[in-house]
Formats: sequence, structure tokens, C-alpha cells
Amino acid sequence: MATTDERRRLRVRPDRLLARLRELGSVGAIPGGGCSRLALSDDDRAGRDLVVTWMRDLGLDVTVDAVGNVFAVRTGREGGPPVMCGSHIDTVATGGIYDGNFGVLSGLEVMEVLAEAGVVTRRPLAVAFFTDEEGARFAPDMLGSLVYVGGMALEAAHDIVGIDGGRLGTELDRIGYLGSVPCPGLPPAAYVELHIEQGPVLEAAGGGIGAVTGVQGISWQEVTVVGQPNHAGTTPLSYRHDAGYVAAATTVFARELARELGGDQVATVGRLSLHPDLVNVVPGRAVFTVDLRNTDEAVLQQAEARLADELDRLARAEGVTVERRTLARFEPVEFDPHVVDLVERTAASLGNRVRRLPSGAGHDAQMLARVCPAGMIFVPSAGGISHNPAEHTDPEDLAAGADVLLQVLLALADGDDPPGADRSRDGAGPAAEERR
Repeated sequence: MATTDERRRLRVRPDRLLARLRELGSVGAIPGGGCSRLALSDDDRAGRDLVVTWMRDLGLDVTVDAVGNVFAVRTGREGGPPVMCGSHIDTVATGGIYDGNFGVLSGLEVMEVLAEAGVVTRRPLAVAFFTDEEGARFAPDMLGSLVYVGGMALEAAHDIVGIDGGRLGTELDRIGYLGSVPCPGLPPAAYVELHIEQGPVLEAAGGGIGAVTGVQGISWQEVTVVGQPNHAGTTPLSYRHDAGYVAAATTVFARELARELGGDQVATVGRLSLHPDLVNVVPGRAVFTVDLRNTDEAVLQQAEARLADELDRLARAEGVTVERRTLARFEPVEFDPHVVDLVERTAASLGNRVRRLPSGAGHDAQMLARVCPAGMIFVPSAGGISHNPAEHTDPEDLAAGADVLLQVLLALADGDDPPGADRSRDGAGPAAEERR
């Protein structure tokens, strides 16, 4: 059995980790070096099959729950809930090869390093990947982890219809990942997620490791504007009921609102469709999304109220109707102080520059924080670019992050119970479905 000092000297094999990242990235590959594996698509099934094969090759006990989340457990000297790591392997349509995948495959690399060294931890260890984290096909995002922690009923999740008309439960069954393990699942002892930052902060600060303090609150809305299609040349401006104009004005307002509120406030109109979508016709219908995020719940609510008031004003002025539908609504999350401190200390002890920072993106860890001590580790993203085939993180940064994950998991699996372990499923505020 490895001594404590020998365990502290354990390191991942960067070549093996990078080879797996590249092989998984080839599933659903798109031009520019990225990949497209929308949740529960055929490419997602192929990616899942590949990762599950690697899990089983390592002798892990693999299970699939009723929303398609996959868990691979390594036995410890004692029973009880495992210390879990993981992330997701679904992507957006124009994704890179690191987002989500890095956390899952680093977890597998940790398992392999421990097996090679003959290390058996006191508590079991687990690596997981959660269904539809991106929310790119089925809203809301972090859907699989939300169901896992009891924030959305399984039946409601199965009935969600995606952007292509597919029903989530039907698609799970079609690709062979409608598992039998019940949801909600049993809370792990702790959860740690390693991820690329997907932003520019760490790189601008000179690199190093991010000890993530929490996740911004997220508000996703779909807005439908119905006006009157008409001739673009013969209809005077005063006679128009232009749905396209309302969409454009809202897009500009959202940017101006974010600048006015300042701080961590951001706003994005990410999807927009016009009908009839012709060059010489005033649009009679517009459907678009608005993504608002802030680390401060009160300010996020203010942004939502200001957006609603502006949509009402535009509707009256242009003589159109506006309908709003909530796609996702999650309050800001603070990670467990013990886990944040542990990440910071561990990264520093391994010789890394360390910076505390919040996450601007949503992650499965914010859902797991409802039921167990949770935290995240960030590594730099080149140019702050993500959700883009150009997404990149240098191999030495990947290895540094995976080494931090390895030592954090060992500390949690072999140490005393972290504070905050008695966590209610309702401790993180209303679920997305309760906000609709």
C-alpha cells in the first residue's frame, strides 16, 4: 500500500489524458477541430459508448440512471457514498473538445493512476457524466444533474421536447441510455468538478489554477413577438407592426442594460428566428432567447424586471403582442468553503499560481451543491474562447488541473467528513420547473 508521501507524489499521465480527449473529440468532429454532440443524438450515443468502455476497462462499476446520467464507482476500504468527480460529454453544435469532456476524462485518469499505484481510498470514488448539461437541445441546461438532485421531476424531464421536436424520454430509450437506477439519486459524500474556465480571467492573470467560489445565477427566456407581415416597400413606418424591429431593439436594450448595471451582469440574445424571413417582407413573427446572468440574485431580478418592462413598452409602441417563456432559472450558488479552501491549498502546494473566482458559466456542480459539499477547479482557456471549435487549453495546464483534482479527491476520500455534509435537497432555492 502506498504511503502518505507516495500518494502526495502521484501525478497524472498527460499523454494518456490528451489521447483520450482527442479520441472523444473525434466523435462528432466538425471543421476547425471542434465537435458537435448534442444531447441524446447519435453522436452523443457514440461518445457515451466510448467513455463507458473506458470506465469498464478500468474495472469500475458502471450504472445508468433514469435520466441517462452515468456513474462509475471505484470501491473503497469502507462503504457509504462516494466522493464524486465528473462533468458532461454533450456539447453545443459548434463546440470544442475540452468543455465538460476534460472533467470526465481527468476523473478516469485519476482512477487509472490510483489503480497503477495500488491505492485504495477509505471512501469509494466515483466519476460521472450528466445528461444534457449544455441545454442546447433540451432546456434547461444542467438538466441531468438537476433531476439527479431532485430539482425537477423525472416525468417532467422525460416529457421535455427539444429544439428538433424530439422528446427527451423517447430519445433516451432510442439511444439505449434510459437507465433503471431511480432519480433522485443518493447524494455523494462530496463533489468536485474540474473544468476549463471558458473565460479570459485566468489567462489574463498569468495562468494557474482557479479555485471556484460559486456560479452566477442564470435566467433564460424565450420571447415570441407577433406582429403583421407586410410589404417592405409599400408599408410606411407608421403603419408597421414589425416583430423584427422589436427583437432588434430588445437585443440592443439587453446590451445597454448590462452596461448600466455593471459588475458581473451580462446579457445575450443567442438565438433569433424571423418569419417569413424574406428580404422584402416586414417580419410578422420573431422568436428569440435572452440569457441574463449575475452573481447577485437581487441585481439579476432587477435585470429581469427591467427587461420585462422594456418588452411591454416596445409591444405598445409597435402594436405587437409579446409572450415570454422561462427556459431556465437558477439562483447564484456559493460552493462549500471547505472544498474551495482545499482546492486553493492543494493547487498552491503543487506549485501553481492560484486565484479565487466565480464561474460565469453554469455547471453540474451548482446542482450537486444542493445536496453535498461541492466545488470546482478551473484551468485557463486560451483567449477566453469556448463553445467554439477554436477552444484550447495548453497540455501543461490540463495536467496541472488534473493533478490538483487527483490530490483533492484523495484528501476528501481519506480525510474527515467535510463540514456541510448534512445538506437538504431544497437548500439551493426554487428549481427551474417551479419558476415557470
